[in-house]
Amino acid sequence: MDTTAWLHPRDELVATMDRIYRYHMTTTSGGNLSILDPDGSIWITPSRVDKGSLRPADIVRMRADGTKEGLHPPSSEFPFHREIYRRRPDIKAIVHAHPGALVAFSIVRRLPETRVQTHAHHLCGKIAYAEYACPGSQELGDKIAATFAEGADCVMLENHGVVIGGRDLADAFQRFETLEFVAQTVIRASALGELRTLPADCLASQAVPDLTPLDPAPASNREKELRAEICAFAHRAYRQRLMISTVGSMSARLDDKHFVITPRRRDRYDLKPSGLVRATKTSAEPGKRASRTNRLHGLIYEANPDIGVIINAQPMCASAFCMTNAVFSSRTIPESYIVLNDAPKVPFACVVNDAEELAARVSLKKCPVLLIENEGALIVGRTLLEAFDRLEVLEATAEALQLSRPLGPLVPMPDSALQELRAAFGMDD
Repeated sequence: MDTTAWLHPRDELVATMDRIYRYHMTTTSGGNLSILDPDGSIWITPSRVDKGSLRPADIVRMRADGTKEGLHPPSSEFPFHREIYRRRPDIKAIVHAHPGALVAFSIVRRLPETRVQTHAHHLCGKIAYAEYACPGSQELGDKIAATFAEGADCVMLENHGVVIGGRDLADAFQRFETLEFVAQTVIRASALGELRTLPADCLASQAVPDLTPLDPAPASNREKELRAEICAFAHRAYRQRLMISTVGSMSARLDDKHFVITPRRRDRYDLKPSGLVRATKTSAEPGKRASRTNRLHGLIYEANPDIGVIINAQPMCASAFCMTNAVFSSRTIPESYIVLNDAPKVPFACVVNDAEELAARVSLKKCPVLLIENEGALIVGRTLLEAFDRLEVLEATAEALQLSRPLGPLVPMPDSALQELRAAFGMDD
């Protein structure tokens, strides 16, 4: 169960704003959040209170009769929150902020392209623009609410930022974070070359593996240890923006058949060991939803007894190479080549429908990192630390390649240096 379901609206608003501020998706003075209470009240962040030190006592309650409860006035943007709730009864929470990439799109009047990744397109839904109006005005509220009333899920504001609605605050936040992350990735990709989008048939729906219930069994100490390690590395990946709340999976082998894997549609920010899923290639713990990559991971473990950990991720710099025809090269510094090997890029393949094809391409020695067009990175390792290091080195290498472009063309390490590295570090053993 989502832990936020047990939070008071005050606490949930503070926790969500803290997360938005901590990951540089708003400023001290920018943005506001709200939750529509079943009794018709709107709980909303206050006006002119530091977003970096918000407390539950600072949250304002605006009752349906127009009276106020709280220490501060409500956000000056309260009119558009109220109007959105009035015109879209399915929306129960709203996120408004000014994150860098989405502001960049708003000031050039372009919509961020989500057809570059299946999960982003599926999650973010319809994106539209609302015309500019003075912040805090009823006119702005009317324009934003009218755009939502036309079916938009995410509303870009001309020369302003973004407003996103959801069935609850967790849903709105995940949509917001995903849209900003894909916008960041698209900006990086656009600097590399022409953006490649996916055809409609690939975007129509997200395939899910058909898994049977796994027979219950008590967790061994080894399984308990692996569950804790997976959560620790998932949290670390989130902190370093190698994963976000809605995308990225990790698994670790238990034995010849079984492994532990992250669940589907659970926030990577606060995964708990109990929320992970024991699984096989064809089955998963009853009552839990394993990651969409479950069958793919099972096939890889089955074919590669030396692989102990698998990661799927879409970090923004590496994913930028997956969205264009730009060539990713690991021949930059010794660490990159030793850790990543050649890291080839392959045409788009679905992690569910094309699992056999993808599983056949990876191996611990020859291909521990695979880049998949419009999908991201598939990484394997013996241990969680080894696989996570590959993920970090992949993203650091992709970032260095992008930062180097304004400086001049890449000068890769020569073949003689690569041969020396392969011999010195046993890469061909």
